[in-house]
Formats: sequence, C-alpha cells, structure tokens
Amino acid sequence: MTYPILTLKAGREIPLKNRHHAVYSQAIATDIRNIPTGSIVEVQSHTQEFLCYATLNSRAYIALRAISFEQGDPLDGMKRSMKRAIDMRSQLLSNEDTTAFRLINAEGDALPGLIVDRYADTLVMQLTTLGMDRLQKWVADTLVELTGLTTIFEKSTSATRKKEGLEPRESWLRGKGEATITVKERGLTYVITLEGSQKTGLFLDQRDMRALVRTLSPGRTVLDICSYVGGFSLNALAGGAISADAVDYDATALQRAKENMNANNINADQFETYAEDAFEFLRRKPLPRSYDFIILDPPAFAKRSSDLDQAKGAYTDLNRMAMQALPPGGLLLTCSCSYQMSPELFQTAIFHAARQADRNVQIIGRHRQAVDHPVNLYYPEGDYLKSLLLWVA
Repeated sequence: MTYPILTLKAGREIPLKNRHHAVYSQAIATDIRNIPTGSIVEVQSHTQEFLCYATLNSRAYIALRAISFEQGDPLDGMKRSMKRAIDMRSQLLSNEDTTAFRLINAEGDALPGLIVDRYADTLVMQLTTLGMDRLQKWVADTLVELTGLTTIFEKSTSATRKKEGLEPRESWLRGKGEATITVKERGLTYVITLEGSQKTGLFLDQRDMRALVRTLSPGRTVLDICSYVGGFSLNALAGGAISADAVDYDATALQRAKENMNANNINADQFETYAEDAFEFLRRKPLPRSYDFIILDPPAFAKRSSDLDQAKGAYTDLNRMAMQALPPGGLLLTCSCSYQMSPELFQTAIFHAARQADRNVQIIGRHRQAVDHPVNLYYPEGDYLKSLLLWVA
C-alpha cells in the first residue's frame, strides 16, 4: 500500500533522524489541505530522503506523530513495536506477584497515542491522538492476536484528546468483562473499577513508590494526601504502620480505598478517610492526629507551560504545610506528575517550602521509575513523574 508523501522544510529533519516522535505543523513544506486528517503518511526530508511513517492531524499543533521509522508497511512496524513492548513486560515482571501493569506506554514504547494497561485478563486501552484513534479496530485486533486476551475495554478519556479534536469515549471493544476487577500488586489485592474511574483504574506508575512506602512505614502514623483508592495507605498499613488517614476530594475513590483495606484484612480501626480538598485539610488546626509520615501525590498542577507560576506556588504551599505538620524525624514523600515541572524546578519549589517552614530538610531518595513505564531515550518528554523522599528535622 502506498501513502501520501509529506516533505519537511530544510533543516527540520534532524529530530526525526534522532527518532523523536513529534513534528510541528510549521516544519511541513507540503500543502496538506487535501490529505485526509488522521491518515498515515510517509515523511521525507527536503531532499526526498525517507524519514518515517506518521499519522497526520492537520488541525493540531503537533501535526505528525511518527509511528514507524522502518521502510515497508508501517502497520507491520507498529506491530513489531507492540510485540517488543509485550515481550519486555513478560520478561521483567515474570517474578512479581502482580497482575496489574502497563503493557504499552505510548512514546515510551515507540507508539505515540497508544496506552494499554492489563488488569488480570482484561486489557484497558487509551487512544490519545487522532491518528491512533483512526486505527482503533486494527489496534484491538492486533492486541488480541499478540496477547491471546479477548476482553478489551476502551477508556479514551484523557484531556489530551481535546487538543486532537476528539471527544472522550469509554466502552467495551472486545468481549464484555466485569466492570469491577480484582488484581494483585506485589501480593496486595486491589479492587478496580474500570467505568468512570480516573486513569484506567489504578495509578500504575507509582507501583515502585508504593512498595518503598511499605518498607518505610513500620511504627509510623501515615497521612496519604490525594490518596485516590488508597494505594499508599494500603502499602503503609501492610508494612506495619500504626494507622493511615487518606484524604481525597473523590468520595467514591475513598469508598474503594476502604474496600481495598477490607480485601487485605486490614483492621478498619487503623484507616480513616476524609473527602476534602488537600489544601483545606492541611490548614486544619489541629489536624485529626499527629503524623510522622506524609505522602503528597497531587494531580498535575501544570498541564501547560503557562500554568507554571501558579503550579510552583501550589507545590510550595502544599509542601510547606506538610513540613510544618511533621515532627522532627518525620518523612515526607512528595510527588509531581506535571511534565512541565522539571525535576530541577520541582526541587526548587520544595526548597522554598522548606525555607518558609523553617525546617532542616534532607533528600534521602528520589523517584524510582516502574519498569512497565519506560521512557524512550529519543523522547525525553515522556519522563513526567518525579518524587522526592525527604527527612524533615
């Protein structure tokens, strides 16, 4: 099959030669008005050198998303990328008592616009770009072929779809599984709801940090801010914490957190929930109890570069209040999932929080990336999640 050919302006081919996946609209020399948006195109340099196959969105700022850097059928190239991603998880997670993990991580696996999570025997698929959205049926069929799993739930509800001119979509694509699924993560049981949940049901990208919290929690009193379904709280209590309190604005998620505690035989007296705004909770005088381990995992405060000033203030305020609440020798695990907030900028915000709180603070750990969320060396923008583990004296 032949595809329309697009030519880039002189000098604009270097990112693609370096296997970066995004091409901005102003880099294109060809008149694209007569090429169907969402279709696959062949991309060439101004000297007609093959660069890649990409999906086109003529209405978006990022007009091209590279899906294969190999000549030949681009769908075959995508299929090879999908198989590499699946095989990698099979090898790296084979010794874990874990049945919930990311199977395909968009650009991290050279497949922009495609995220696939596995929950037991159900695949949950997110399509975030117009081009990948057009390939919905092919992607689903290929997943069935490569995994042998026949139950697929599409949860394409990411806010990034709006930038691509797409509406949110949520439905069963293959088979009809249960809306509620029980999964394991390193031996702990989670009850996951697919429909209407945040992300795909569980924040899988924090798996390694949840495991770290389990090792640090014996004898501590834990406060889990922006807890969602209580993953950090559960790991803290499973690790020997005296108690854990979970704070989240989503009352339904907190109810699910209680179910997760029950599924793991955690004493109900050890766990309390508060359906409140994180900032308002930390402004309480006094707090419900004294905490010596606080976890802050808020939603992205900076989704665009224009949000950065406001985000820096929010991270500083939240962390200042947490530091003020901790006794000497307290632990603070603070996280940011905003790509716009670089690790250096995030650490600067935490520095200002420490100065305002007038506390001596030491970094004793940094974020440990879960292996099922690889960052493509050619696409560093995929490295969005960061955490600092702090000792507050």
